[in-house]
Amino acid sequence: MSTVATKQDPTVLSARLQHAAEKAAGADIDALLISPGSDLGYLIGVDGESFERLSCLVLPAAGSTASPVLVVPKLEELGYSEVPARELGLEIVTWVDGQDPHGIVADLLRRDGATPSRVGVADVMPALHTLPLRTALPETEQVLANPVLRALRMRKDPAEIDALREAGAAIDRVHARMGEFLRVGRTEAEVGADISRAILEEGHAEAEFVIVGSGPNGASPHHALSDRVIREGDVVVVDIGGPMPSGYNSDCTRTYSLGEPRDSDVRDTYEVLHAAQRAAVERVRPGATPAEVDAAAREPIAAAGFGDYFVHRTGHGIGLDVHEEPYIMGGNEIALEPGMAFSIEPGIYQQGHWGARIEDIVVVTEHGVESVNNQPHELVVLPT
Repeated sequence: MSTVATKQDPTVLSARLQHAAEKAAGADIDALLISPGSDLGYLIGVDGESFERLSCLVLPAAGSTASPVLVVPKLEELGYSEVPARELGLEIVTWVDGQDPHGIVADLLRRDGATPSRVGVADVMPALHTLPLRTALPETEQVLANPVLRALRMRKDPAEIDALREAGAAIDRVHARMGEFLRVGRTEAEVGADISRAILEEGHAEAEFVIVGSGPNGASPHHALSDRVIREGDVVVVDIGGPMPSGYNSDCTRTYSLGEPRDSDVRDTYEVLHAAQRAAVERVRPGATPAEVDAAAREPIAAAGFGDYFVHRTGHGIGLDVHEEPYIMGGNEIALEPGMAFSIEPGIYQQGHWGARIEDIVVVTEHGVESVNNQPHELVVLPT
């Protein structure tokens, strides 16, 4: 079974295939082998699904006389009917149970007497397929395809940025409704179920993740949900998002208090976090590095004595995946470029007590930065 990842103009997909082939050639890779997942959706508009039966896009590097081929099980062929194969110059080869699909891929790579020395394998291709492909191509080195594809996927085109704006606006609408769901006496799980429904109601295709961390649970960045009953004075971290029908994702975190915060340090500590998130966003511009943005978030938090309580990177890229490159963290010295999109989400987590996080998705512009999330960043105090 296959799913459409994103409705794209065939000319856009054709250009992506061409650019990927050129990048592969520049990296001395003879072909890319792309299994179902977001990379496949980016290149041909359908992300597909992969189980024990191999589906694989065979994309020869630029300079080859061979055309790209999509190898799919016969029973999955209909799922790829949305792929504009003719416009893309894409051949579709099917196979049935009893045939060796890994051998089919190997034969395609050896067309016209070629002997591929290196192939780029999709990062998400399971060992169930990478190992048989290695056996079928014993003379060929397998490397990751990500270094080739990340250079393309990190830089969003105008249509992708519009899709991220749409996703940001949709998740903002859910956060604007939080007073409907967050109430004293309800469990995190009950609140999470309501939020999941609201994510769909506000235009998403799926509620991929819902984190409701109340009281001490807010100090666990990936807490998710529990049966803990929300109490008056609790600080609650709400981190939510998921894909839109376009395939592009939202991801936004806000922190709430049920009435006046119970802990006396909450407001002052939260203001440190607020300043850190603002400083990091303001540091984003073409030519800056992710490490510099990460440092801008960490400096005010460390200066206030909370450095040990900020336990994760400042952000991650977003697009067809919720987490993709570029990663906003120390040591990442790439230069930010217009079209790059990522989260800015510092947090302060005091184990056993409470936690807080503020997260926006931002896009690097020609002259600075644009946020696709526009809900208030202040601590939101909800009536009890």
